[in-house]
Amino acid sequence: MQGVCYVRCVRRLWGPAQASQILNVTNMHRSVRQLQHKKVMEDNKPWALISEVGGQGYIEEVTDIMKQHFQIICHKDFLQNPLLHGPKIQAMFVWNALPAPEPALLSSLPSLKVVANGGVGIDHLDVSYITSLGVKVTNTPGVVSDATADIAMGLLLASARNIVEGHQIAVNPNTTHKQCQMGVEVTGSTLGIIGMGHIGCKIAQRGKGFDMKIVYHNRSRRNVEDEQAVGASYHDNMDDLLKASDFVVLAVNLTPETTGLISHRELSLMKPTATLVNISRGLVVDQDALVKALQSGTIRAAALDVTHPEPLPRDHPLLGLPNVLITPHVGTNTYTTTRRMVQRMVENAVAALKGQTIPNEVKPK
Repeated sequence: MQGVCYVRCVRRLWGPAQASQILNVTNMHRSVRQLQHKKVMEDNKPWALISEVGGQGYIEEVTDIMKQHFQIICHKDFLQNPLLHGPKIQAMFVWNALPAPEPALLSSLPSLKVVANGGVGIDHLDVSYITSLGVKVTNTPGVVSDATADIAMGLLLASARNIVEGHQIAVNPNTTHKQCQMGVEVTGSTLGIIGMGHIGCKIAQRGKGFDMKIVYHNRSRRNVEDEQAVGASYHDNMDDLLKASDFVVLAVNLTPETTGLISHRELSLMKPTATLVNISRGLVVDQDALVKALQSGTIRAAALDVTHPEPLPRDHPLLGLPNVLITPHVGTNTYTTTRRMVQRMVENAVAALKGQTIPNEVKPK
């Protein structure tokens, strides 16, 4: 109302032309003040180092989440003048293991207070070293579970029913008649899950929907309620699970104990009709042993969202085997999950900078 009264008064005291000039000047001053206020607000935001937008970095659609709370600078721009930018940066957002928080980089960030990792796995972070610098470390458990469980079941189904091969036959211009492809039954089969954390439980839920018999192995047994919710049975001996399962899904974190967890001996225990599905980390499986098992028919097939390294060298034998299905570590690659991950990274970082309880702090073991 005050703005309307102001306009009426100006028009009464001055002619229409002069009134328009005065109002234009007034609006310009208001816009300048708003821009100045916005700049002050921007200047007050803490600085955060990120990898890049596009490529191996963040999709454009999620950068607005970070910009609500931080002034962000990409790693390549930071490297143009680290002495200028380094002292300003208080948070580092690590996505796809980049930028790598190695000692050389960390030493150039004297004001750093938090390294916020996107994803659950922190095997690429030296948590003990980072925290020794007085820097907090965080990750994003929970928000990635559904998408990762989905890719596990997708790989399982695609491998069991030869979906990729079927598509190639269907679109091949030389295909002139229906070709019969025989797969293996998923419904009623036994699903063995190694690693029954949050993601493992989500995989079990999906397996239950396919009327699969669920067995699992974990460092510690889940409570009875968790087991009953998905109809899962516990095997304290992993060997027993390997012998019993038609599909073995690996959903463990990469640790010194799980590195090379599945090798020649473990593969030899599996059924020759069994499929190995890995959505954890490539180093959990001895890939040389896996190649031999697949070539010799020790197991039927493997479906992998993770390898070591990523991507594999183009002449790696896994890439040429017909009973292998590989995706390029896309377990969390959905728009919904990506936004949730970035939102959680920001929440963790903001809490760390404000000295509040951090939702997902990772402490050294």
